[in-house]
Amino acid sequence: MTAPLHEGRAPGTGRSLPDTQQGMRRRNLARVMHAVSAEGPLSRATVASRIGLTRAAVSTLVDELIRWNLLEELGPERPGRVGRPGSALAVSGRGPAGIGAEVGVDHLAVCAVDLRGEIRARAVRHGANRGRAPGPVIEELTALVRRVVGEAEREGLWPAGLAVAVPGLVARDGRTVVRAPNLDWHDVDLGALLPDDMPLIVDNEANFGALAELWLGAGTPLDFLHVSAEIGIGAAVVVDGRLLRGTRGFAGELGHVPVRPDGPACPCGGRGCLEQYAGEEAVLRAAGLIPREDLVGLLAARAEEGDEAVRQSLRDAGTALGIALTGAVNLLDPESVVLGGALAGLSAWLLPSLEAELASRTAGPACPVSVSRLGPEGPLLGAAHSVVRAVLDDPAAVAERS
Repeated sequence: MTAPLHEGRAPGTGRSLPDTQQGMRRRNLARVMHAVSAEGPLSRATVASRIGLTRAAVSTLVDELIRWNLLEELGPERPGRVGRPGSALAVSGRGPAGIGAEVGVDHLAVCAVDLRGEIRARAVRHGANRGRAPGPVIEELTALVRRVVGEAEREGLWPAGLAVAVPGLVARDGRTVVRAPNLDWHDVDLGALLPDDMPLIVDNEANFGALAELWLGAGTPLDFLHVSAEIGIGAAVVVDGRLLRGTRGFAGELGHVPVRPDGPACPCGGRGCLEQYAGEEAVLRAAGLIPREDLVGLLAARAEEGDEAVRQSLRDAGTALGIALTGAVNLLDPESVVLGGALAGLSAWLLPSLEAELASRTAGPACPVSVSRLGPEGPLLGAAHSVVRAVLDDPAAVAERS
């Protein structure tokens, strides 16, 4: 199926395209790209039948997309079709690529994803970023971006844009980190610190994680609540296949919902926030363990070995998550809750108490909870794929920049 076409908008985005002949052409180019991306390889005739245009019109559009190196011809379609076989079209494995980056509390990561959705280059740096000034952190991130772009270019790709996931509130301008409590960053304009030679978008890591789940998850519904649980805990609400951002773009701060109002102080300024009970470091503290690089691996290994202190800390974390999620589920009535992030790897010990809280506290039927197969990779993949989706949504704009 092609992405839904909303009147006056590019498929899959909220960006308006003008209702002119040129605007219609751009929308049709996007429809062709989405059809081939979703179902390819396809012949021109099959694309025409999928999107409701004449074969002649589709051929003209396809010729442009091939010239821009966005589509490629693979030769005759597979045998078994009635009539003369057409030439099969596929999304190009060369040309534009999405560059995704993530600033984590304990790591930096960058990857390049081609239009087929394949990761073509990747770089990671482990190390604490909490309390460090933004400048040196972004300087290291930029070096990783340059390395990944260089590797991608050697494979015939070029960067169509850079999307950066951060653990904090991001302004509507898509570049300013208003507040990232776990990094201790305030009002940081990442657009002034990152490379200016490619389009840039900065967003909350939970938002990118939810988009990755929407685009890459198996059978994910169009209405769900995505919980990204790591050192911090974020959430994103997807309604009808779109992020619910809120007036200022700050929707989804589940980690700072108080579950025990008289609880410990939180870096956000509140007390008893969910992160103080269900974040990675909180679970380690409750289990009496010393943090190290692979926090989840440590917890999982101890839980597997039957360490009762670790298992109890995970049960308590699941209870806290369930309490916080109850309010969101009662308010929003999502079709499902998806647990992502690093703590998805601990779901075997988190889910029983989490689901018990949801079942006992929600006003309606219990909301089903699933575990993301993307785990901690979600935000990084969502960032890279957001650039890829922008290419599919408006291929003419990308051609104009190349």
